[in-house]
Amino acid sequence: MEVQKHSVHTLVFRSLKRTHDMFVSDHAKTIALDEDSHKMKMGVKLKTEYAPVLHMPVLKEGRDRVSQLSVGLELHPGYAHPGDEAEYLITGTHAYPSGPGVALTADTKMHRNPSEGGVISMALALPPSQVRQEASRTAASVAEIHRHAGGADRVHPQSTASLLEGGGTRNSALLRRAPTMPKPQWHPPWKLFRVISGHLGWVRSIAVEPGNQWFVTGSADRTIKIWDLASGKLKLSLTGHISTVRGVAVSSRSPYLFSCGEDKQVKCWDLEYNKVIRHYHGHLSAVYDLDLHPTIDVLVTCSRDASARVWDIRTKANVHTLTGHTNTVATVRCQGAEPQIITGSHDSTIRLWDLIAGKTRATLTNHKKSVRTLVLHPRQYTFASGSADNIKQWMFPDGSFIQNLSGHNAIINTLAVNSDGVLVSGADNGTMHMWDWRTGYNFQRIHAAVQPGSLDSESGIFACMFDHSESRLITAEADKTIKVYKEDDMATEESHPINWKPEILKRKRF
Repeated sequence: MEVQKHSVHTLVFRSLKRTHDMFVSDHAKTIALDEDSHKMKMGVKLKTEYAPVLHMPVLKEGRDRVSQLSVGLELHPGYAHPGDEAEYLITGTHAYPSGPGVALTADTKMHRNPSEGGVISMALALPPSQVRQEASRTAASVAEIHRHAGGADRVHPQSTASLLEGGGTRNSALLRRAPTMPKPQWHPPWKLFRVISGHLGWVRSIAVEPGNQWFVTGSADRTIKIWDLASGKLKLSLTGHISTVRGVAVSSRSPYLFSCGEDKQVKCWDLEYNKVIRHYHGHLSAVYDLDLHPTIDVLVTCSRDASARVWDIRTKANVHTLTGHTNTVATVRCQGAEPQIITGSHDSTIRLWDLIAGKTRATLTNHKKSVRTLVLHPRQYTFASGSADNIKQWMFPDGSFIQNLSGHNAIINTLAVNSDGVLVSGADNGTMHMWDWRTGYNFQRIHAAVQPGSLDSESGIFACMFDHSESRLITAEADKTIKVYKEDDMATEESHPINWKPEILKRKRF
């Protein structure tokens, strides 16, 4: 009989599976408790944690319960014993001296039984030695210790707790719990509100003007179009680029519109005259993205020539050429604080730049694939990056990694986030995922149909952006349309509950 040949990969996989099946049945079994070890452990724990309060007063009816504490802990001499004559037993270093070095008188030598109120107040007060200890060393109640140790029914926790609970402050349990995923905030679902047609090529970029009256789109048909935000009607078309327009930005400090494209050109349009007034020359290849600094008159562009350039808007001077990436720089973002410029590249790295020095402050190498988009949170000091492997969240100023948002298994071209904590990711296959920013929970997935007459393969999202009221989401798509989404006003948390499972939080630290 001929033996069937298998590849090394198949044989290794079968071996792993057999090993897994051999041990999987015992994986969840707990180790049986050893009675003697458990008693010794509890005895040491009780002596260690409650030694400072063993001299506390013991009520008469509680003295006979002391004998029940048989967990390997020998009774301290300060405890009352059954058969003592006094109603209360008060122990201490001295009787009641009036001060250090002062002799006791006949009156102070006598032990007087305290009143009931005095006993209660004394039982609740900590001794000086306990006050000096750190709060972290103060144990929880004995009942909690037994409960976490798994032996609550073994050593009479109720009687033990009634005896010792009054003397110590109640702290959290000594055992650390595994971190659990916080419950995500509820967000209403988004629905398609309007489809705007007019471009004759892929729509590659979007920008909304600061007054929230109109928005701009740049397209592969080499035109820039200005649309009325409320009605979706075309207001103006600008021609001048001789190739695909890859980026547009509207200034909040002047009546200028900036655009860049695959023709290597970066243009400044005066919107009062609707014509180009400045060109920024310097890039050696297609310019893929641009962004305006929020506080100073500086424009930053990035290109397929693996560099980003910082321009003085008024003088057209090339202030800095940011070099260091080894492949196309696909996206760039500016912010007012340090570091002021962030770039994402096809070399799968993100760089944080010091705008003053023109040098790299930090390089983030966590992504495995090209980084095509970046977005800054409008309120928090954080940002997110999108790639084909993951969406990752980072903390400024040094790019500390926060968490991965996994599940959008496509080439992510664009990200947008609003103040409510809704993160939107748009991908090459036309899908959009909505995420809760804080927890990374994916609460909605959208795949809008392409416009009639288009191929299914023309389903792709190149850019998305919230308007300034954050009530509308605008997307630029490969079927030559612009789609506008809005929140479903009729939706409630009862009608669209969060399908959330409080499982253990697993955040990949890479």
